[in-house]
Amino acid sequence: MNPDPVAQIFAEEWPRLVAVLVRDLGDLALAEDAAQDAFVEAARRWGPGSTPDRPGAWLLTTARRKALDGLRRQRRFDERLPRLAAQLSPEPAVDHVDEADPRQLGDAQLALVFGCCHPSLAPDAQVALTLRHVCGLSTAQIARAFLVPEATMAKRLVRAKHKITAARVPFSVPEPEHRRDRLDAVLGVIYLVFTEGHTASDSARLIRGDLCDEARWLASLMTALLPTNPRSGSALLAFTDARRATRADDHGDLVLLEDQDRSRWDRAAIDLGHRQLERASIEQRTGPTNPGCDRRRSCLGPGLE
Repeated sequence: MNPDPVAQIFAEEWPRLVAVLVRDLGDLALAEDAAQDAFVEAARRWGPGSTPDRPGAWLLTTARRKALDGLRRQRRFDERLPRLAAQLSPEPAVDHVDEADPRQLGDAQLALVFGCCHPSLAPDAQVALTLRHVCGLSTAQIARAFLVPEATMAKRLVRAKHKITAARVPFSVPEPEHRRDRLDAVLGVIYLVFTEGHTASDSARLIRGDLCDEARWLASLMTALLPTNPRSGSALLAFTDARRATRADDHGDLVLLEDQDRSRWDRAAIDLGHRQLERASIEQRTGPTNPGCDRRRSCLGPGLE
């Protein structure tokens, strides 16, 4: 058992927990505060051998109760109490559905992505909020990715959340007629999340596979949301990520493309990329070049220069 079970569970559960809480509460700042309070409670109660069998469900229940307590202390949020109180009803299926149903979880996280990528926010704020709340990166990690001090990034995140509140940005998947208008912003953020995983700004390691997986999963959700418009970038990410196991040696140092063992490339990811590319070609809707590229780099995508 990990001597600090909360740290490991935090990395696994934070993005899912925040997404479900935003769905329930409709308020990003309140959801983040409730999630933090739940993890503080977990750190106080849990220890080696005392972790709940379903930590995600425990955290969700605790976070909801923390949020309810906070709302009761702030009368200006009284109109939200009935909806949150209903979430705390004793019906046994509530926590199980939120934690175990991939479709509901996917819907909640996709709604969070669209909220973080709302056009009222500047592009750098969209990326920073997505890295923080959808992918669970710390403020320090995001600051390194943007090459700014941690205090500067903390202020940017606070300003972005204030703007979300002031603009009453909805955390929901747009109606079908508005989805394509928001697609480029969302895809740009997904590509940048993948890029951060592909070549992490944290100097401790070259690759963050969890972020690569997160970006590819978000891209697959976009494909499912817009099945007749295959511009999710899933093919590009699959082809690029197929080389993940061969990009670093045993010491974590970069292995150049010509020196990689191609027999170890992920054939399933390559096949998936081909299927998605063929589908996009049939639809004659292949996506644009990587929105995150600049003139100094190839726009073929991360790692394909």
